[in-house]
Amino acid sequence: MSAKPSVVVAMSGGVDSSVAAALLVQQGYQVTGMMLRLWSEPGQEDMNRCCTPDAMNLARRVAGQLEIPFYAVDVRQPFRDTVVSYFLDGYSRGVTPNPCLVCNRQIRWGLLLDHALAMGAERIATGHYARVQRAEDGSTELLRGIDRRKDQSYILSGLNQEKLSKALFPVGGYTKNEIRFLARDLKLPVADKSESMDLCFITSGDYREFIARHAPEAAVEGDIVDSHGEYLGTHQGLANYTIGQRKGLGLSSPVPLYVVSKDPVRNVLVVGESHELGRTRLFAEEANWISKSSASAPFRAEVQIRYRSEERAARIEPISGSKFEVRFDEPVRGITPGQLAVIYDGEKCLGGGIIKEGFD
Repeated sequence: MSAKPSVVVAMSGGVDSSVAAALLVQQGYQVTGMMLRLWSEPGQEDMNRCCTPDAMNLARRVAGQLEIPFYAVDVRQPFRDTVVSYFLDGYSRGVTPNPCLVCNRQIRWGLLLDHALAMGAERIATGHYARVQRAEDGSTELLRGIDRRKDQSYILSGLNQEKLSKALFPVGGYTKNEIRFLARDLKLPVADKSESMDLCFITSGDYREFIARHAPEAAVEGDIVDSHGEYLGTHQGLANYTIGQRKGLGLSSPVPLYVVSKDPVRNVLVVGESHELGRTRLFAEEANWISKSSASAPFRAEVQIRYRSEERAARIEPISGSKFEVRFDEPVRGITPGQLAVIYDGEKCLGGGIIKEGFD
């Protein structure tokens, strides 16, 4: 029987990536652990959401327990130049970016993959809750994780065939509770470590404070108007608001008001009543088609517009190789420029794109 291929596991010092490494060792892979040192604000390295000295020590302890090599790779400057810049540029333009898309595409399946291949590895693995499988035509399909509450295929939708063909997601076939149980059964030191849902490079937990420090131009005051253009008040910078937000608007109104849209050209925040939030169409760009090299004809599928939102039935119409329009069967609330519109056929992720705008 041929030997299993060599794999580099992206280890973070957390339970998911640690169990991923352990599972691969059990399955007979030649495993190497690798941790990426990501950028932190100067002087706040110990407060980062990942790759702190404590996290590094935990990952090293797990690797030692599993008897696998472990390396740390410094990608602080590339991370700052790509992921953090993408985040700040997006908010400066009045959109709500998803930096995890860029991190997965350019850092984990970019720099990490390059390091892995350079050292002779054939695959890379992460602790993401997703799955891959080989299709009948030989291509690689991306599937949702078994645990829908933890499914992360949404943020992996930007990966192409070349990258997915080298990817392994060992925890994707388990629930989070099962992964915790496995970690305890293996007596891993991370078994009961808590997890953070915040962005790794924002130490304060408040992205608004981070933006104010690094992109003050995104916090310029402007007008708040209703859908008819009537002036209602002053906002504190478009970056401080998200589509669908109700609280913190600083407005007095006999009916609840929500953020309906942003106009970055005029630096205007548009608010309206609940019924004004619904949109039946969206336009997306920078499309990545996983299951098709280029979608050419309209088709029906389900579309998810935020990481934790439910998918909705829709008709997808490709406009070109990198753009598409979505027409939902029913109005959808919360369509947010800068976020991802990810397309699914059941549990199979077909790809997605970055939302440019939502409209009726």
